[in-house]
Amino acid sequence: MTGAELIIDAFGRVREVVHQVADGLTPRQLTERLDDGANSIAWLLWHLTRVQDDHFADAFGVAQVWTEQGWFERFGLPFKPEATGYAHSSDDVAAVRVESAELLTGYHDAVHAQTIRLVSEIGEGGFDRIVDRSWNPPVTLGVRLVSVISDGLQHAGQAAFIRGVLERTRR
Repeated sequence: MTGAELIIDAFGRVREVVHQVADGLTPRQLTERLDDGANSIAWLLWHLTRVQDDHFADAFGVAQVWTEQGWFERFGLPFKPEATGYAHSSDDVAAVRVESAELLTGYHDAVHAQTIRLVSEIGEGGFDRIVDRSWNPPVTLGVRLVSVISDGLQHAGQAAFIRGVLERTRR
């Protein structure tokens, strides 16, 4: 297995959890919060996808799927196009409302398709390329990809936990 194949497999696992979590949920369930300070499933899935989209666009020098393919307009969220959810307040989390689970999974699938295309093109030694010099040590492509996978799996797991609570309490 190549490094690219390993990364593709990991992002496929993130995608699987995103679909498992969102499948069959209503807009109300997607935006349900366990308390006023908690994240919703909709916010978590949107955020993990936005981060993946944003970080890949930056690392590979391509346009974000969010703006390039019209997802920003389809979601109609009250944020600037560059928003990814970092530093969002409780009110910002509450503002992430979606019309359907399919909107979230559709955007995630579009980002996943770009992810697979870009990772498939990484050649031998490509993971060592510096993509962010604002850190010490500078961040390589490989480290950035693992970071995005880790973040995605953590947020997908949080969303799965919330779904489990909602199902057990029949919300």
